Amino acid sequence: MIRTLLVDDESLIRAGLRFIIESAPDVEVVGEAEDGGQAVEAVRRLGPDVVLMDVRMPRYDGLAATGPIRRLARPPAVIILTTFDSDEHVFTALEAGACGFLLKDTSPHDLIRAIRLAHGGDSMLSPRVTRRLIHRLTTDQPIRRRRDALARLESLTVREREVLTEVGLGHSNTEIAARLHMSEATVKSHISHLFDKLAVTNRVQVAIAAYRAGLVD
Repeated sequence: MIRTLLVDDESLIRAGLRFIIESAPDVEVVGEAEDGGQAVEAVRRLGPDVVLMDVRMPRYDGLAATGPIRRLARPPAVIILTTFDSDEHVFTALEAGACGFLLKDTSPHDLIRAIRLAHGGDSMLSPRVTRRLIHRLTTDQPIRRRRDALARLESLTVREREVLTEVGLGHSNTEIAARLHMSEATVKSHISHLFDKLAVTNRVQVAIAAYRAGLVD
């Protein structure tokens, strides 16, 4: 079972999310929190696999809580689920370590799929967020920033660069294994090396590194 924590200040929203999530045979809700502070404590106490996190909450918002949660010794995957899709929110969340950014009009099917992907080490962004993210990375790219991004790749092996490009293209571990003719375990090993060498914590940040370095058009 994929253990999930719900974080939203509105009890009606949490109830609706619980109803959707518990309709899946392999996902369960292990706890709820009303703000980011409660979320950090609940993660420490309950050890969920995935956190569904709202952005705007009183006292301690979801963006502020994502970083501390991802810095824990055994951090869960964090998916931001919100009605607000401003560029600032998207980039702040992804830089803090969130592996997904979904809007609250996401279908139940896609919400469950996002949880499964996050638990498996993959990422999922809503289509509208993905288009804006790619547009910003490919059109607002100073030369110095591209040079810095390329410098971060100098320590990578040829195979690691290939895997980095595939992650940037949005392919899953299974797809990468088939395309590069390697086992899925080897793909996971290369991605783990990418996390260490690029100093990132999830696949979205790996994909951003690929875009910034110009490996993906």
